[in-house]
Amino acid sequence: MNLQHIAEQALAALKNEGADASQATVSTSALTELNITHSEPSLLRSTQSHKLSLVGIWDGRKASTDLSDLSPESLTAAARALRGDAAAAPQDTAHAVSSGQHTAITRGPLEADLTALADAAHNILDFRTKATPTMNIEEGAVSHTRADTQMLTSGGSHLQSTLGWYGVSVFGTARGPGPDGQVRTSSFNYTGGETEDLGAAPASSRFGIADMMRELTRSVVTQGVAECFGGKFVGDVVLTPMAVATLLGWLQGQVSDMALISGSSMYRDKVGEVVASPLLNLSSRFDAPGIAALSGDAFVAPPLQLLQAGRLQTLIPSLYGSRKTGLPHVPTASGGWELAAGTTPLADILRGVPRGAVVGRLSMGNPAANGDFSGIIKNSFAIDGGLVGTALSETMINGNVAQMLRDVVAVSTERIDTGGWCMPWVRVSGLHFS
Repeated sequence: MNLQHIAEQALAALKNEGADASQATVSTSALTELNITHSEPSLLRSTQSHKLSLVGIWDGRKASTDLSDLSPESLTAAARALRGDAAAAPQDTAHAVSSGQHTAITRGPLEADLTALADAAHNILDFRTKATPTMNIEEGAVSHTRADTQMLTSGGSHLQSTLGWYGVSVFGTARGPGPDGQVRTSSFNYTGGETEDLGAAPASSRFGIADMMRELTRSVVTQGVAECFGGKFVGDVVLTPMAVATLLGWLQGQVSDMALISGSSMYRDKVGEVVASPLLNLSSRFDAPGIAALSGDAFVAPPLQLLQAGRLQTLIPSLYGSRKTGLPHVPTASGGWELAAGTTPLADILRGVPRGAVVGRLSMGNPAANGDFSGIIKNSFAIDGGLVGTALSETMINGNVAQMLRDVVAVSTERIDTGGWCMPWVRVSGLHFS
């Protein structure tokens, strides 16, 4: 399949329909996957998929669609349908496509090593048998993906990437006796990530998999705030890397298109100001496994620093967001972020917490416009007197997300690298528990 030729045909079809500007992104993906179901290898399969994404602009009116049929007849029909869709769309002069962008990226293992897949799956299953036999892997997978992409615009941009990477994922629960002797089941948990070198370390030692499996076995018996602490209180949270990624995802949303265009961003006028703890340094790594340094609107995405010692370095509007708001355009890739490691070992961070919790996942929905939130903490454990104790159930924390970023008092030396993000553990003070 000649991806460039298909993209060129798509642009020609849109031009024939009178489009003022257009973009075509065609991609193919080949997945080789060894599945795990109920703690047993279940299926080795290979699948292939392809997709064409089209964008057309007529007199400031934009329409888009995705296709799986890449035949010339399908492209012609799609271009005609897009023109009709655009006629009914609102006019917006901010719509545009990139011009003059060129790059070609090839990275990672482009062919699957089946022996490596099998070895990684067996390592995870062996670890479960020996270290966490009461934990059941409901679903898991060890996989290899090759993705090829060609992105062309009517403005002369031509971006291409060929990426290969391995992925590992584990999802499950644990079962065990409670204090009353009855069998109980933990809540579910999951983790996983991507790497370009599957054999560099045991699969169970990657992406926090071993820790997650151990924690599930400790989560069969749970207690609430009243049982652990006697009632409501104000304390600290130690966010795991997954929870830290959620917290920073809120920040990234605040400096991106939706919040900037709607006027709800708390940070639109804060570039150059300290908006978070000086312990926080957040930067891109758009060369992470499975990530190409390309934006969805066809721009090369150079490295960038979002937070430096807590100081906001930039906003990240897309081309459309930039034209809509007048802010400088800052291209970003689909993923690839890291928070710099701190100077405090995790064990010391935990010992320093008088009362609070280790928080595995944050479930807080959409915070209010000012950052206020009330959310449930999941896969979490009580901390009392610096000691990590029982798993928590039905426990909520209340606070302000923006204030949490300012109230970070410790960042661990340890980090978990999942490919798409690399994050440490972070201690935040002053949360209300109930």
